[in-house]
Amino acid sequence: MEKQEDINTSLTGQLLVAMPGMPDPRFAKTVIYVCSHSEEGAMGLVVNRLVQSLSFPELMKQLGIDARTPENQIRVHLGGPVDEERGFVLHSPDYMKESTVVIGAHFALTATIDILRDIAVGTGPRNSMLALGYAGWGPGQLDQELMENGWLNVPAKSEIVFDNHLESKWERALGQLGIDPRLLVDDAGHA
Repeated sequence: MEKQEDINTSLTGQLLVAMPGMPDPRFAKTVIYVCSHSEEGAMGLVVNRLVQSLSFPELMKQLGIDARTPENQIRVHLGGPVDEERGFVLHSPDYMKESTVVIGAHFALTATIDILRDIAVGTGPRNSMLALGYAGWGPGQLDQELMENGWLNVPAKSEIVFDNHLESKWERALGQLGIDPRLLVDDAGHA
């Protein structure tokens, strides 16, 4: 049985917003959807960065999937620096397969090739985001980064996660907290 404090402190289903002083340049101004967070570690997908060198049709061609219908194409996101060859589709829960993991009321995750085939032919989820790779943290690592003011967490909203306005996701996520990004400093003071 899960401890009550673990349930209350889990960031699963929330967004992480990188603070301006993020020491790791790979995560500067990123917004990450947290797919899982427990005492064993955390896993999430960056929702505001694209893989510049690969389009959805090119990926489908590499996988041998016919994707000639332009309206069924999605963009390929860089989900994070871990296992960049592995694909994940974060999507609305209207699409369910045996391998789908439901994350809260508005999101689900599927990491099988079947969802790509379904998206390519127009039978996939209403909203989706394809990511190659993921962001991962070992036990206690994300909690430590939060305490060191590397990240803020905010509720995950479908319109931020799934829309194509990548350049404004960071500002819009911070805006949920009433924070003007121009007022944030790059380095926190220390006593």
